[in-house]
Amino acid sequence: MSDSKQITPSWLGSFMKQQKIELWGVADLRNFDTPEDSSGKKFPGAVSFAVPMTPAIMAGIQTGPNQAYADEYTRVNNRINEVADRLAAKIRRKEFQALALAASVRSDPVDIKGDFPHKTAATRAGLGWIGRHCQLITRQFGSWIRLGTVFTDMQAAYATPVERSYCGTCTRCVGACPAGALQGNAWAAGMPRDKILDVRSCDRWKKENYYQFHKGHNCGICSAVCPYGLKRLRR
Repeated sequence: MSDSKQITPSWLGSFMKQQKIELWGVADLRNFDTPEDSSGKKFPGAVSFAVPMTPAIMAGIQTGPNQAYADEYTRVNNRINEVADRLAAKIRRKEFQALALAASVRSDPVDIKGDFPHKTAATRAGLGWIGRHCQLITRQFGSWIRLGTVFTDMQAAYATPVERSYCGTCTRCVGACPAGALQGNAWAAGMPRDKILDVRSCDRWKKENYYQFHKGHNCGICSAVCPYGLKRLRR
């Protein structure tokens, strides 16, 4: 992948339409610590895409997660992995490198994170910004989504990154967090995660109170109360 003067191949848009993916983009990750391809080089870019959650289910967890949400979480993650694997295989058939990032795998239990933040790829792909709840917010679906990422060296036009918050003065998610884990700060590109989220307080609360849902990996209250998601429910 070279620079933003490249043209995104038409087959990529057709593939996303076929997979019923409405929101996607190509991220420039040349200045980020991405995984290595088969030749040992860092991937310079990624295709980022969003799969929406069912609005009624998301609206139903404003006071805490439930089994319907846990099942939806699994369903959407499985769908993301399916699309990502198909896309990576198709890119490789075009004789480019590609690597699908799993939808939800905590590969670093100490720092409580995965191999690479899906949200970083998504902001760089122009999909949205990081809210005060440390989740991606999109204009189309709010934060009622989950994200997929496929690293690649395929030639394509990079999107214009989103580099600032559009949450305004809203702090609804901060007040709703039962763990008191949200710091209340507005996001800007490059901001460390701990300026937005006390991840250990969040993780501890979920394991102590919601262990029955994927061993405490599910909560979703902060996202459920986000006005951008609630707008989608009203629509």
